[in-house]
Amino acid sequence: MTICRRLLVFCFLFGLMGGASAQEGFRDPRDPWEKFNRGVYAFNDGMDAYFLRPVAVGYTEAVPLPARTWVSNFVGNIGDVWTAVNNLLQGKPANAASDVGRVLINSTLGILGTFDVASEMGLEKNEEDFGQTLAVWGVGDGPYLVLPLLGPRTARDGSALVVDLYADPVGYYHSVPVRNVIGGLRVVNTRSQLLGADRVLETAALDKYTYTRDFYLKRRTYLVYDGNPPREAEEE
Repeated sequence: MTICRRLLVFCFLFGLMGGASAQEGFRDPRDPWEKFNRGVYAFNDGMDAYFLRPVAVGYTEAVPLPARTWVSNFVGNIGDVWTAVNNLLQGKPANAASDVGRVLINSTLGILGTFDVASEMGLEKNEEDFGQTLAVWGVGDGPYLVLPLLGPRTARDGSALVVDLYADPVGYYHSVPVRNVIGGLRVVNTRSQLLGADRVLETAALDKYTYTRDFYLKRRTYLVYDGNPPREAEEE
């Protein structure tokens, strides 16, 4: 197991152990571990402010937009492999076939995924993970949970994260330096795409923690139902 994976699994387990003991400060019924979650949120916010965000800003300033697009397409192409598996597990073979087609087309015509040729051909990109698969299988969200370094999750999604990590195709590449580079690119690229959201969060939210929690839970509901949640799910 790589150092990166060990760190992520450790953070996941630490978050679950801490969350299990943090029952004080009960407010929102979806967030019984709010006191613990707010502490982890503050830690993550500090790590982001002093390390991750400056790196992401430097990345956007140093790397031209076309190159950043190539990076996004490349890491997205790798993610399509696991998306295909989850679509199949969720009983959506047509979407799974589309995902496989995306990988084949973008890995060849798209030059190792750096160009998203498949989207131009009408194969839309899907976003699926094992947490969504568990939801389709009937597993409930569970309490809201903020994990160190990994950010907001639900108990269900936090548990599923272990499967997502072990199923990641990058982890099985033989070269450790290459695996670490791709992993680092994923993190920095994702954070750079969220730089615009920082300003929205700062200006729109009186309580950034609550805003982030509500946005995450709403977005997960949207993803689980493929963009068409039933009315009762939206109201909840």
